[in-house]
Amino acid sequence: MPGRFGTLCVLLAAAVAGLFFVPVFGPAALLAPLLVPAVVLFGVTQLCARTEVLVAWRPLLLLVAGLLAVVETVLFATTAAGLPTGETFAALLSGITESWQLTLQSTWPARPSPDQLLFVPLLALPAGVLGIELLLRSRKPMVALVPSFAVVVVSQLYVALSGLAAVAAGLGYAAVAGALFALTRPGEEKPDGRARRRAPALASGVPVVVLGLAAAVAAGMLLPAPGPAYSLKQDQPAQVSGRVAGPLDDIANRLEHPGAPLFSVRGDARPDRWPVVVLDTFDGVNWTPGSHYRRLGTELPPSASVSVPSQQRTATIRLDDLGGPWLPSQTWPAAVTGADPLVEESQGSLWLPHPIGEYRLSWWEPQVPAADLSAAAIDQRAPGGLGAIGQVPADVETMARAAVGGLSPSFRAALALERFFREGYHTAAGTGLPSGHAWPQLRKFLFETRRGTSEQFAAAYVALARIVGIPARLVVGFRSPAPPDAGGGYTVRNGDVMAWPEVAVAGAGWVPLDPAGATRLGGAGGPTGLSEVTARARAQLPPAAQLHDAPVAPVKGTAEAGGTDDGGWSFPVLWVLAGPAALLLASLVGVPVAKLVRSWRRRRRPGAGAVLGAWLDVRDHLRDHGVPWTAGMTARDTAAAAQWIGNPSIVDGLRALGSTVDQVLWSGDAPGAQAGPQAWAAVRTVRLGLAGRGLRSRVRAALDPRTLLTDRLRTRSQGL
Repeated sequence: MPGRFGTLCVLLAAAVAGLFFVPVFGPAALLAPLLVPAVVLFGVTQLCARTEVLVAWRPLLLLVAGLLAVVETVLFATTAAGLPTGETFAALLSGITESWQLTLQSTWPARPSPDQLLFVPLLALPAGVLGIELLLRSRKPMVALVPSFAVVVVSQLYVALSGLAAVAAGLGYAAVAGALFALTRPGEEKPDGRARRRAPALASGVPVVVLGLAAAVAAGMLLPAPGPAYSLKQDQPAQVSGRVAGPLDDIANRLEHPGAPLFSVRGDARPDRWPVVVLDTFDGVNWTPGSHYRRLGTELPPSASVSVPSQQRTATIRLDDLGGPWLPSQTWPAAVTGADPLVEESQGSLWLPHPIGEYRLSWWEPQVPAADLSAAAIDQRAPGGLGAIGQVPADVETMARAAVGGLSPSFRAALALERFFREGYHTAAGTGLPSGHAWPQLRKFLFETRRGTSEQFAAAYVALARIVGIPARLVVGFRSPAPPDAGGGYTVRNGDVMAWPEVAVAGAGWVPLDPAGATRLGGAGGPTGLSEVTARARAQLPPAAQLHDAPVAPVKGTAEAGGTDDGGWSFPVLWVLAGPAALLLASLVGVPVAKLVRSWRRRRRPGAGAVLGAWLDVRDHLRDHGVPWTAGMTARDTAAAAQWIGNPSIVDGLRALGSTVDQVLWSGDAPGAQAGPQAWAAVRTVRLGLAGRGLRSRVRAALDPRTLLTDRLRTRSQGL
């Protein structure tokens, strides 16, 4: 019968499986909630082994003792002198029903609060109890490991380990599993029928452990993750509720009542502005913010879009009467203490609907050299940077191209557009200030009055920037006042409100600009960080007559300047394994053929099916070429997203296809005989545009299998 060492291995396997959640919570937060219940379960198991009357009650005793251990380590604050209360039982119920979901709605590493952490020990506990019972009843170690392995599977649905992390985790689990097999090997019989003495546990377990460790190392070396893996987290954003007034609409009113205090700031860091909310969607009438919020975890890492080193800054903010659900923040927030807000990860906006008094904000500040920024390229893939801008008036499009002097999309072109506004337009002051940011108000500002608040400057800049292919977004916030209060702090008031554009720069992230000249230069409220570097780049901008396209490159970080990635090691698979080589060769032929067959089947659909098939075909081709697409995007939205490719025929083909799709879907008439050929003619136009891309891009798109793997699922979800 398995002894105490076999029981210990089963419990360790359940604890190690729980440690697969380390990327979610960090190791320190998980050690006590996993190890303490394991020790308690081991003690109860040994007590039952020595007391025969308790054997029948062992599963119940194990479960109750384990729950008490979880309560003492995770929910001690809800107990009364260590004894469970009604609040404790409510927290346990919440841990079963809600804890797992709250964690999926958080950034990672998540805060190790009981309402999020609790589901991990509640997974490991039944895995340990069930594993013990299976081991003692079946005496089969493989069966006893099934519950703990199920926990491993669940952990990978949260975050799939890869590379060195996967190797380390595999080593741990393989070592425990190998020890379990070694310690539970049955003894052999001698010829006389007597039991042969088992080999020492260590000696007999060496081959199993070695094989387990070798398999883990081989898996980590031969099967590196090709990219971001699927996670349940993708489908679980936090829900925000309640309708709030548009922040742009408040600018004119705040400027007419400039003295009202809003919030105060203390700290050594002195940014020249405080973003409150990012607006990246414009339908021609309203600018709207992002809605993909998550609970802010312990700390956000520096943005992956920023390749230069980033320095962390900190300030304490006390709210007076700011109003609205958004908190003053920075472009790249790192952590918040004193509050538990939601964060829009791609934008940095902090959402907290209920009022608080004070919180401490830490953020990342990229250290960008001015010389690198002056000659930097823009980041065409920045989320929301090239979003829709409604129906653009024809004369506005002409103005946009003239404003940048025919320059290609680059940071230099972004500075030229900023200078166009600074030199040709004036900031309104006093009473009766202009308001509004829809196309009628913007057109009046651009062609007639040439006078407006930062609301019109910022909205017009973002619209014109997107027209010429510069990814930009609109931010509403406040400038830092000068001079500071006595003691180094300062108070932000209504009169400090402003809106400004940000442009996406490759390697530097979102860089704030100031077309209205609203930030104070010099003094205590002068530019700092990226704004300071931008001011230097602005001063180096040649006169308009001397502007021309220059070679551009991303802002270089340490890795791009010649460093190496610690996790970039790989194994020469094709030189070792003939099987994977053959599989790769088959995929080189099979993927393009499968895509051709898919297009042929879509084109043969009858009636409206041929038009919808054309739209699906274009969508998948663009996704293969790296054009971002999300559920709900129309052909026109996709045309805006595909502008970064730089081929007008792609946009023209998508617009023609959009007209055909709209006519078939919404006119109410039966599709004509020419609807299908027209739609597929638009498909050919888009394909010809994509054929003009480089050989590397076309080969990569042809061999990308992701649209094949997810096509059926997406088709069902859209009812096509």
